[in-house]
Amino acid sequence: MSYFLLVDDHSIVRSGLKQLIEDYFANCVIDEAQDGDSAFEKIKRHNYDLIMMDVNMPNTDSFGLLDTIYSYKSATKIIMFSMNSEEIFAKRYLKMGAMGYLRKDANGDEIKKAIETVLGNRKYISAGLTEKLLLDFQAESNPENPFDKLSPREFEIAQHLCQGESLSKISQTLHLHTSTVGTHKARIFDKLQCHNIIEMNDLGRTYGIIFKN
Repeated sequence: MSYFLLVDDHSIVRSGLKQLIEDYFANCVIDEAQDGDSAFEKIKRHNYDLIMMDVNMPNTDSFGLLDTIYSYKSATKIIMFSMNSEEIFAKRYLKMGAMGYLRKDANGDEIKKAIETVLGNRKYISAGLTEKLLLDFQAESNPENPFDKLSPREFEIAQHLCQGESLSKISQTLHLHTSTVGTHKARIFDKLQCHNIIEMNDLGRTYGIIFKN
């Protein structure tokens, strides 16, 4: 019997994933959580065979949550999923220890393949991402993506900024002091050589990064 945890703030997404998993994996047990805090409380109490977690949830720092989970239970298998750019976001989460990354528009067969792959102790990378990674490796003359200069925390804050959130809102979500968020914002602009949020959004689109849920 396999034990799953689905973490997403949209109940309809959790319901759809739950139905799909139950169709593919008989006799499984599926728990649900709507944010990082409720997810971690369940993770402390249970040992899940697999956790499927949305990248963007209200009042949740997904990078920090992954760090916390792996500090507490290092062998946890996690698949991240989102509508965000696979090429940019997947590499960051995989480097942090996630076992896979799925786009929310993945079909049922791909979701099943990803789950089976991760349950088999192997990382899941889609065919599209594999091709992009190979092209990156082969094209030595490719210009450096400026977003690769950002730390995980800076990249997280950049997402919130581009979604139009204020410094106070970001500080509340990420449990940081407002001045700390302001310092990160200044560093982000410096590293990306941007002067405002509009320029940062435009730069993101240039490199295929769309900051949306």
